[in-house]
Amino acid sequence: MTRVRIKLSSIEIEPLNNVIRMIKEITDRAGVSVRGPIPIPTRKLKVTTRKSPCGNGTATFDKFEMRVHRRILDIPAEDRILHPIMKLQIPRSVQIKIEMKD
Repeated sequence: MTRVRIKLSSIEIEPLNNVIRMIKEITDRAGVSVRGPIPIPTRKLKVTTRKSPCGNGTATFDKFEMRVHRRILDIPAEDRILHPIMKLQIPRSVQIKIEMKD
């Protein structure tokens, strides 16, 4: 049976969880089983910069970190499920990628 893999990623965890909750509600109403959400390890992007604007002076640094949270959902490829998912209002902070799998 053909399945659809939905990959979600975001730097904010709450909008990501809300989108997953909406997808699970759609699949529960349709009566199909969902595999997931499968959490993928969080990617941490770190940047270290000097505090001093000119680069001279004391050796003090600012450290910044951005975390990218990722999840995967596998659902059956049925029109009655995919059409409502395509019409969802997804926040700008959440990236979504939909793939067909065999």
